[in-house]
Amino acid sequence: MDLGIAGRKALVCAASRGLGKACALALAREGVSVTITARTRDVLERTAEEIRQATGVEVTPVVGDITTDEGRQAALDACPEPDILINNAGGPPPGDFRNWGRDEWIGAVEGNMLTPILLIKATVDGMIARGFGRIVNITSSAVKAPIPVLGLSNGARSGLTGFVAGIARETIAHNVTINNLLPGPFETDRLRATFEASAKRSGRPVEEEVEHRRRSNPARRFGRPEEFGAACAFLCSVHAGYMTGQNILLDGGAYPGTF
Repeated sequence: MDLGIAGRKALVCAASRGLGKACALALAREGVSVTITARTRDVLERTAEEIRQATGVEVTPVVGDITTDEGRQAALDACPEPDILINNAGGPPPGDFRNWGRDEWIGAVEGNMLTPILLIKATVDGMIARGFGRIVNITSSAVKAPIPVLGLSNGARSGLTGFVAGIARETIAHNVTINNLLPGPFETDRLRATFEASAKRSGRPVEEEVEHRRRSNPARRFGRPEEFGAACAFLCSVHAGYMTGQNILLDGGAYPGTF
């Protein structure tokens, strides 16, 4: 299927590895030039070169922390008029809410709620003026089914979800859609960190925890990042223009609800 977005420009946040990288690569394969951000220069530059070699498109790496004013400004300076915005940032650490103070909560809200809102604010009016825009927020399956050890993420990402539910209904008349992708367990560094925290709480070895989680998923496996990237690319396509304000689970069927 031709997604109809060749020649478009995308800003993909936190894209040096994991799900952000998978989204950037999937968009690049569709002929989209991508600006990718991350905090670690050498990893980011390796990813940029990998995407260039695989797709032949223009890739602009921007080193910086997207959760800071300086990081966001650097990204927007490099890609001031994106047609596509992929909001992504590393999730806050797992733990027990009894050990979190105000600083931990403010950090979670800054990274996983306010940062995507500020990037939407900076780009959405330009998309409206040009008559095309696709915004995808990478959130978490915890928005649908909270994970106790990820309380900081549960709270901050749910706040973003509520905000998007309102604005997405205002922008679609201008062919600008805003949707959320909710990953369940995917083969990423973040998943490993979550397993390590769960193993510590349960007293089980990490590998036993990994195998338990794998067997408990209806798919009997974890997701592959390329599957996530493909779903993201479709949401950015011309074929998804009637779809907005949605929270789309990619979790192998782990969420047990009907709705």
